[in-house]
Amino acid sequence: MNEASAKRRRSTEQPVAPVMSEFELASLGGGQVAYIKTMSSEEALKMFPAIEDLPRGINLFALHAADGTPIALTDTRQAALSHAMDGELEIASVH
Repeated sequence: MNEASAKRRRSTEQPVAPVMSEFELASLGGGQVAYIKTMSSEEALKMFPAIEDLPRGINLFALHAADGTPIALTDTRQAALSHAMDGELEIASVH
């Protein structure tokens, strides 16, 4: 391989995003960061099997710690935000 082709190859390589371990993700934000996820009642029943009599076909809002641990399940985004504020958690935007 000559020098010109080596330069072209290097310039077309995509940067590799760093990979975080579960431990690193769990410690992200030092327990101060959370996110809100919208989910269907069917998804909520899978995540929270102990919930009984949850109406089918509605959207709910789950507050999760940065590592994905569920903290609260509510019927409004505002209630999930209130839970976060009560726990002094910063909400991260997740897309």
